[in-house]
Amino acid sequence: MSAAPRQSATAEPFVSDRVEITGAGEVRIAVGKVELGQGILTALAQIAAEELDVSFERVRMVSATTAHSPNEGFTSGSMSVMAAGTALRTACAHARAWLVEAAAHHAGVSPETLSVRDGTILDARGNQLSSYWEFANQGVLERVAGGDVTPKKPDEYSIVGHNAARLDLEDKFLGRPRFIHDLSLPGQLFGRVVRPPAPGAQLLSADADAARSIDTVVSVVQKGSFLGVIAEREDDAVRAAELLRESARWSDPTPLPNQHAIGDYLRSQPAEVTPVAHLVDEAARGEVVNTIQRRYSRPYLAHASIAPGCGVACWHTNAELSVWTHSQGIFPLRGAIAKSFGLEVSQVVVQHVEGAGCYGHNSADDVAFDAVLLARETLGRPVQVVWSRDDEFAWEPYGPAMAVEIAAGVDTSGDIVQWRQDVWGNGHVTRPGYDGNIGLLGASEAAMQTVLPAAVDPASYGGGNSRNAVPAYRVRDLDATVHRLLAMPIRTSSLRSLGAMMNVFAIESMIDELAELAKVDPVEYRLRQLPDERARAVVAAAAELAGWKDRKSSDGWGWGIAYARYKNTHAHCAAVARVEAVSSVAVRNIYVAVDAGQIVNPDGLANQVEGGAVQAASWAVREAIRFDDHQITSRDWESYPILRFSEAPTVSVTLLPRPDEPSLGVGECAAGPVAGAIANALYDAIGVRVRDLPLTPERIEAAILQD
Repeated sequence: MSAAPRQSATAEPFVSDRVEITGAGEVRIAVGKVELGQGILTALAQIAAEELDVSFERVRMVSATTAHSPNEGFTSGSMSVMAAGTALRTACAHARAWLVEAAAHHAGVSPETLSVRDGTILDARGNQLSSYWEFANQGVLERVAGGDVTPKKPDEYSIVGHNAARLDLEDKFLGRPRFIHDLSLPGQLFGRVVRPPAPGAQLLSADADAARSIDTVVSVVQKGSFLGVIAEREDDAVRAAELLRESARWSDPTPLPNQHAIGDYLRSQPAEVTPVAHLVDEAARGEVVNTIQRRYSRPYLAHASIAPGCGVACWHTNAELSVWTHSQGIFPLRGAIAKSFGLEVSQVVVQHVEGAGCYGHNSADDVAFDAVLLARETLGRPVQVVWSRDDEFAWEPYGPAMAVEIAAGVDTSGDIVQWRQDVWGNGHVTRPGYDGNIGLLGASEAAMQTVLPAAVDPASYGGGNSRNAVPAYRVRDLDATVHRLLAMPIRTSSLRSLGAMMNVFAIESMIDELAELAKVDPVEYRLRQLPDERARAVVAAAAELAGWKDRKSSDGWGWGIAYARYKNTHAHCAAVARVEAVSSVAVRNIYVAVDAGQIVNPDGLANQVEGGAVQAASWAVREAIRFDDHQITSRDWESYPILRFSEAPTVSVTLLPRPDEPSLGVGECAAGPVAGAIANALYDAIGVRVRDLPLTPERIEAAILQD
């Protein structure tokens, strides 16, 4: 068992912090993980209902808040079922045992003679003896979970492992208010922020008179380079912000690198060099008879949330603050806000509200802090801030550009003997509070800070640039090294899968080249090189799902396969892609096989894999942040295109359930295999290997000319 579940389980020691039995015949469950559209609250509700022996319909999941939810850090890294699920399963198993013990004590019988059906406690004859609801508010659960209660065995499950209706979808389908953008609090005001024209520019002056002339404008706020406006009406806040923007004067921005040679730029910058893995098996090393070396790259990527960021804040007094946000880390955000204003964390309450966003460190934390800064001027009245689409693309933290260089040596049979992998990129985390940094855009602007601290890579959970930098294949002589850039020309942070997508794309592209060199089918070559039986099983399952043996390639049509175990410790995933490449790359089909151990909600898991596959396809063939010498030029959906509905591939998913194995994180597992499979399919279609993402017609033409 990894450290993550143990840390999560001890985040709040009392079972009552997670489980509340109400007098209304409901069970309220508090977790520290948040709903991002991934369906995690549904899966956790299933775990709770299963262990408590209550119907799924009785469970009410409480939105995470720093006021009373357990502190489970960030909702990230495909850790929710593994970590929060483990903690919740333990807490609910104890809650059931203690409630049965309490009923047995009152009746003067042995707990072993009692059973539970939907919260009703039955005696040995199956007659009702008591119920959970009779013990509401009696302090039965105000105890620390120990090791004396064993959760159910998988063969006893009736809820876990089965589909359950998503708790969050009905409101969304019916258009009911659910998102933070729908939040309307008494006395709510509206704020907008005027951002610099480019990274590194400082505010020199701004004329606030025109903005203040609008009747409903309450305040114009300037703190260093932070410039914003508050109004009674949202449209007036937008209009006033435009007037401020027209009057603002800024210093020269920081020069940006050449976006057309991003790989060369990354390899040329000062970096912190960290060995990731070193292995030499002299006994089985073998002789290298052929070595090939290849370079790969990806651009900076946007989160590209369909809805721009939104945050609401209210200062009740100068030392009491409430914040509503769709952040993935409400507790770290609370700490960063408190640090910024010299408050104790107990003086700040951060409440999660769903946003129509994405996975990773997008604008949610920054826009919440914008609201905090503005609301400081309006004690007692909440202020809502929504970013414009322009600001969303220009100022959110990006997924880092990356470059990977691999040298692989094979023996006379074509089997891998030697592997050297070097990875370059900015760090993948600048989340609020991480590594001691406040990590909030508005705080940097208020402090006139133009040189940002270098993004870091997480030390645990598989790292950032190092995530999946070690191939899953049998290698006798292995070296993997990460070069984390210390310069920050463009702000970067966490994007779904962090460095795994790029590392797997590079590894799986190289594996296909080695298979071709050995004159072996790509599926057979992978099966031959993979030492893990579960890895081989998903590769074989994906190939079978796709009809690999009967596939037909022709001019302009191709098939490709790729495999990875996310973080080398989470779900196993193999993907087959079928593409059409005529004037551009069109991904027609994606077939995915996943082994995630014990599955809580099969439909929810498949949804995650399907969404991850479509997003990875968009990254692979479309997405790239564009910029000139000084500023970001990707400011809308035309300059930052993503896959349209008409372009989305058909995704087929098969699951390989292993109910007796621990649940494995799955939300990010498809990114790398899908990107790698698409690149391999493109080569199959046109006979040209493209190693720089995205796989656009321009890059394909450049690769053809280079060959």
